[in-house]
Amino acid sequence: MTQPAETSPQMPTLVERIRQVVDRIRPAVQSDGGDVELVEVTPAGVVRVRLHGACVGCPSSTITLKMGIERSIRERVPEIKAVEQVP
Repeated sequence: MTQPAETSPQMPTLVERIRQVVDRIRPAVQSDGGDVELVEVTPAGVVRVRLHGACVGCPSSTITLKMGIERSIRERVPEIKAVEQVP
């Protein structure tokens, strides 16, 4: 995973901030039988996630990804440009 080169001991890194958001989202996804995994953050500000369990092949997974996961991450970590799913 890509991280900023310089960070303060008190300031969470970009990846840590994204991980915190994913950890907040995870219980809702798990309650529907799925899960979400943070795979990487690209230098261009794209978060790549992998969906697991019931999310795989679910027709609503695109809505979950865009309206739930991406919206939450971009609200709390504004420097992120997009969130995409990887297999």
